Amino acid sequence: MRVDLDTEAADLDAYPRFQRAMLHARRLRQLLYLALAFALLLALLQGLIGIFSPDSHWRVLLAVNSAVLLLLAGAAQSAWQVASWRARALGQVPAPLLFWRTASESVEPESLSRFDRWCRQMADACRRQWRRLGAEAPWLIGLACLALLLVTGSWRFDLPTPTAAGQVTWVAIGLLAVFAFCLVVLERHLMAESEATWPEAAALAASLRLVIAVQVLSIACLVCVDGERLWPARVAVLIGLLPGLAALELLTRAVLAMFRPSRPGEEPALVARSLAGDLLQWPPRPLVVLQDELHERLGIDLRQVWAFAFMRRAFLPVAALVALVGWLLTGIIEVPTNNRGVYERFGNPVAVSPPGLHVGLPWPFGKVLQVDNSIIHELATTTAEGVSEPLAAADGAPPTTANRLWDATHLSENSQVIAGADGGRQGFQIVNMDVRFIYRIGLSDAAALAAAYHTANVEQLLRSVANRVLVHDFAGRSLDGLLGAERAELGRDIGRAVQADLDRMDTGVELLATSVEAIHPPAGAANAYHAVQAAQITAQALVARDRGRAAQKLDEARQNATSLTDKAVADAHETQTSADTAALRFDAEHTAWRHAGQAFILEQYLERLSQGMAHSSSLIIDHRLAANQAPTLDLRSFAVPIDPSQPKPASGRTQERNP
Repeated sequence: MRVDLDTEAADLDAYPRFQRAMLHARRLRQLLYLALAFALLLALLQGLIGIFSPDSHWRVLLAVNSAVLLLLAGAAQSAWQVASWRARALGQVPAPLLFWRTASESVEPESLSRFDRWCRQMADACRRQWRRLGAEAPWLIGLACLALLLVTGSWRFDLPTPTAAGQVTWVAIGLLAVFAFCLVVLERHLMAESEATWPEAAALAASLRLVIAVQVLSIACLVCVDGERLWPARVAVLIGLLPGLAALELLTRAVLAMFRPSRPGEEPALVARSLAGDLLQWPPRPLVVLQDELHERLGIDLRQVWAFAFMRRAFLPVAALVALVGWLLTGIIEVPTNNRGVYERFGNPVAVSPPGLHVGLPWPFGKVLQVDNSIIHELATTTAEGVSEPLAAADGAPPTTANRLWDATHLSENSQVIAGADGGRQGFQIVNMDVRFIYRIGLSDAAALAAAYHTANVEQLLRSVANRVLVHDFAGRSLDGLLGAERAELGRDIGRAVQADLDRMDTGVELLATSVEAIHPPAGAANAYHAVQAAQITAQALVARDRGRAAQKLDEARQNATSLTDKAVADAHETQTSADTAALRFDAEHTAWRHAGQAFILEQYLERLSQGMAHSSSLIIDHRLAANQAPTLDLRSFAVPIDPSQPKPASGRTQERNP
């Protein structure tokens, strides 16, 4: 399928051949350089051998192989033009074929002479004409002409018998075998490419088969050279038919391509297609093989059967009748169970048909557009949703899509810019998200008509609307809010906004649900974000611990202050009580002294004396006691009369004179 940039509305990234255009251009550039290098090397060797030995069979073989390599270079260059156009259509810049670029002249036209200005104008006109013709056709014409010159220059049937094969011959056979094997591997690789991935792979493979055929035939000629047989030299000359016919075909195609109208917005077609290379394939055409086998083994010649001759004569009327019946049958249209049909009569939508068989006017007077019959679809906001992944074994490792950790990159996630703050200043942050939309075409006929005529690509439109809503919605949200309380409201807000835009554009799409699968920082910043979260938790723990310690210290200080205050109050009260007691005792003693006089003083003296001698043993001797007088035992206690806090003094025995 060819793509027109002026009319194609689909995204070019959806085509595999556009996705791999840069890779194809690089490989074709390498193939072109290698083919040209070997072709020039072989042509140089052919010229040297032609100088010293013009009748050698080596000159013919080298010329034929050089010619076919030039054709391969032309095919690679033609395919490179197509691949480079696809790369430029995606906004990429492929490397040029030449190693040099023409420097632009900076001389002002006014400073040039009339002849120089005329030369510049002619050069600009030639350059414009070259661009109008395209670089593909002149390159292909030049290479095809060089190949024809090499083939015609070596086309000689008067060659003498080749000399016997020597060491150089076997070295050449080994090199050709190695090159042929490498080309076979490359040809198999190109044939394994699908039509959607690389449409030019089959044509390149045909050119490679042509080169392989020439090299294999060259090896056969060199092996059979023994110095006695002449036919290897003749076969070497006849090998030139393959590159000669291919060169004529490519030259014709290139000349016809120069008259093709130039359409820069349309995807170019490959010019270097070789019919001779396409015939070199295995197995050959099956019908021809069947006819030959029947004729050789059974003697049956199908070309002589009358029935086949009648069928050939009646082919046009029968084909016309079949075509008429087939055209009338186009009016019978089957609408599948999972679709609805919008029937158009002369380009005007008439009705929406349910699933089943319907009869109408034949094409192009009547046709039916298929619309989903309320099939539920799931769409991700990324373009990688369609990438398929091979099934994982039951006992093997889980697939990468099952890894939902933050530090892993998922195909269904894309990055989004959200609001942020750094050091009190406003900024932005980046998060990865996986938002999916569950939608369907509305059940009503109006919704089916809107989906058929108002929307070219429902998935692309929904993805574009969703991305715009996500950008607008995420711009006012913060990372902490998305990972916390705002995540539950995010799906509802996005769903309402997307559905409002779809209804305003009358797309007929009904949004059933909006699922926010995952929202997290990018995979590269997952560890850093985890470290930030851990640091934040550690900081909060340290703050809580320090606050607890501060509260503990404050309570201890309050307790100590209360204890000191209570102790001071108690000490003051005790001191006041002691002072009051001393004052009362002083007043009592003063009153007693006033009434008793010296007796009270003596009593006080004796009391103090008893207190001082309470814990000591004493013996009092009165000198006035005579021998004729009986001793008197004084049993009075010397302890303080009323003082329960003091220990009871030990009783002592004293002798004194009874006054």
